[in-house]
Parts: sequence; structure tokens; C-alpha cells
Amino acid sequence: MKIFEDDLIYIETESSEIPWLKIFSVTPYKEFSEAPQPLKARIWEVLDIVEKEMLSFFNPDKINIASFGNYLPHLHFHIMARFRNDSFFPEPMWGEKQREGTYRLENFSAFIEQLQKKL
Repeated sequence: MKIFEDDLIYIETESSEIPWLKIFSVTPYKEFSEAPQPLKARIWEVLDIVEKEMLSFFNPDKINIASFGNYLPHLHFHIMARFRNDSFFPEPMWGEKQREGTYRLENFSAFIEQLQKKL
């Protein structure tokens, strides 16, 4: 679900047991190095805002930021709040499930509303 958009980027949620957002470039670039400087600056600015808001709101054990794009060659970054009791920790969310996690994502809608005010 798209939660934010401006001239350079848009943000979508990822359906998951953890807080997980994806930041995309509006113009589809394959690699970060291909993007113009204003877009690069905007991505870093938004990553910083999202990370700080996730830290403050959810108090996670770690924030993960990743850019793969092997299946979707469109410049984007994943940003995830991670918890020791999520199903995959300490592995990446794409890795092997480690256990039946006990972390329960609550108040994600409230987080999104708070984040949208900061963006």
C-alpha cells in the first residue's frame, strides 16, 4: 500500500509481521549510481526520517536497510524494524525462519500517520 509520494520518491508498506517500508524512486533507475543527485539526497533524507521514527515508535533491537532489486530492477530500499523475538531474527527477513516469533506488530497505522506528518 502506498503511504506517501512526492516528485522524487514514493513509500509503500510491505505486509509482514514487523514494521517494513519500501522507498522507491518515481523514475525507474536500475542502480543507485544512475540516479541524479537530488534523488539520492531525497532518498537518504527519507531513510533517515523513517529510521528515526521506527526507532522512536517501536524501540526495535535493530533497523535493517537493504537494496537488492534482483527481481525488481527499480531503485528501491527496504527499511525494517527488527526484534529479537521476530520469526527470522537474526537472519534477514528473506532468510530461513528461525522460530515461531512472539513479536506482534501493533499500532502500525498510528506509526504511518505519525510518519506521514514528518515527511
